[in-house]
Amino acid sequence: MKTFALSQHKGEGTPDVAGFYDPRTFSVQYVVSDPATQQCAIIDPVLDYDEKSGATATFNADELLAYIEQAGLSVAWILDTHPHADHFSAAHYLQEKTGAPTAIGQHVTKVQALWKDIYHWPEMPTDGRQWDTLFAEGDTFKIGKLDARVLYSPGHTLASITYVVGDTAFVHDTLFQPDFGTARADFPGGSAKALWDSIQQILSLPDHTRLFTGHDYMPDDREPQWQSSVAEQRAHNPHLVGKSQDDYIALRHKRDSELPMPKLILHALQVNTQGGRLPEPEANGKRYLKIPLDALEGAAWE
Repeated sequence: MKTFALSQHKGEGTPDVAGFYDPRTFSVQYVVSDPATQQCAIIDPVLDYDEKSGATATFNADELLAYIEQAGLSVAWILDTHPHADHFSAAHYLQEKTGAPTAIGQHVTKVQALWKDIYHWPEMPTDGRQWDTLFAEGDTFKIGKLDARVLYSPGHTLASITYVVGDTAFVHDTLFQPDFGTARADFPGGSAKALWDSIQQILSLPDHTRLFTGHDYMPDDREPQWQSSVAEQRAHNPHLVGKSQDDYIALRHKRDSELPMPKLILHALQVNTQGGRLPEPEANGKRYLKIPLDALEGAAWE
């Protein structure tokens, strides 16, 4: 199975993008780098977790660090696109290893407030202090000499953002590959209408823009893929071609009503709303997750 691919820069002001696929969670992690300065950003890194044993590990994150060292890169940013529901974020671990600042979208505070109630966690801070930077729509920043900007892309979650870096866009869980479709919008705080609007904003980027998705589920048992273009999405995505806004919302509602929740959603959100920090050890030195029962009413059963 292919788990790594390098998409090389297309000229001045465009990045190299290394994609790392995690088969356990179907997630794609990225190292986006400036060839001119060797500065890079890590996007959506995975902290390994085995729900059957409760074990945690840093296999994925250490693979990113090994690539960064081998390529002679230095880490300028550690970026999450949203609080993930299907894997733990390795942002905190990678910050401890590199000292680089962490960032996410500013509306993560709304997600924190929502899940604070679900977990009945009265002491949980909900002001986003767990990250160094909270990005808003239109914010700009640098990765070396590369220009980067932020699109607010809600719908899948309240806090989802897209990072546009040169001729690339990291579209997290809005769009999947053109042979698969688009993301679900039924998580707490999700909205099919908002997701449609976010997708239209992404598809207004230039046709040649390289789009990098957050997951790939390998339809028809093909090899994992995670790069497409705006033109390819417009021409081939089955959830979008020939669809009006009303068509899309109806499709999304029907499809989401039949999808079971991700198996790690109740595990992952209590870590990812804390910037990837695991729960503090208790008096016996052990860490414990808190799983609320009957928390997501109406969710489909497998």
